[in-house]
Amino acid sequence: MGQGLQDVRDELKKVIIGKEDVTDKILMAILAGGHILLEDVPGVGKTTTALAFTRALGLTFRRIQFTPDVVPSDVTGFTVYDKATGEFRYSEGAVMCNLLLADEINRTSSKTQSALLEVMEEGHVTVDGTTHEVPDPFIVIATQNPVGTAGTQMLPESQLDRFMVKLSMGYPDKKSQDILLRDRQEENPLDQVVNVLNAGMLARLKDAVRKVEISDEIISYITELTDKTRTSGIVKLGVSPRGALALTRMTKACAFLSGRSYCIPEDVRNVFADVCGHRIVLSPKARMSDETSGTVLAKIMKETPAPEVK
Repeated sequence: MGQGLQDVRDELKKVIIGKEDVTDKILMAILAGGHILLEDVPGVGKTTTALAFTRALGLTFRRIQFTPDVVPSDVTGFTVYDKATGEFRYSEGAVMCNLLLADEINRTSSKTQSALLEVMEEGHVTVDGTTHEVPDPFIVIATQNPVGTAGTQMLPESQLDRFMVKLSMGYPDKKSQDILLRDRQEENPLDQVVNVLNAGMLARLKDAVRKVEISDEIISYITELTDKTRTSGIVKLGVSPRGALALTRMTKACAFLSGRSYCIPEDVRNVFADVCGHRIVLSPKARMSDETSGTVLAKIMKETPAPEVK
């Protein structure tokens, strides 16, 4: 894994208490070149988490609060006439940063959502026929509130598929909240987070993740798991090939963060629900039976024998 990533984890622990599993998976998604969707109630630390990652990784940061009046040009930027030069110049949108916090993405119009998701997929914006590359790396941490649906525009399945993982911070346990309350009496723990990486170092780590060995047996295991989501009688829409590729990349990142240069079945199992949970649509029969994507994926994992990797 390397000292650099352990340093990042140590810095995150200064701010985010008792959520190492979530922060590790966000870090895996970043290493795998993906974007993150956090679905959570307000006040559990989504913004703080994004800021902590920004500071520890040495990245530029912007936040856009999505509301119904946010328009695509707020995201992508626009051209404006400069009287001094007599030319049109590009005025940057929110995406011109390394890490963008897209807060409450489900509270803006579908047109604005699409503008952001297009940038996430293509890595550049085109305004008035001119293409502008976004900084490298470009990471989106988007949030949506599952409580209170009035005025919301939920992301369709094709757009949810753009996010490598969907995670939830959840409430802290009692011990973690005690620590959190004590730590914030006199100072903001975010002020203690120091920069331990930079964009160049992160690029090299991402390259190392791509080189992690994944055997044919593990690839076949991923194929078997994702195929069962497509053939299950209680799943209306299964995991796409894009989702299977995301699962492969997250599996390699999981192995790398665990300090290995090769993948094992446990790496797949560790990230399977996070990568695939938002990519499946359950049938009406499943919903009537109180099934969730989590319970369905857990059953698929239980019914699918893991390969023996030597």
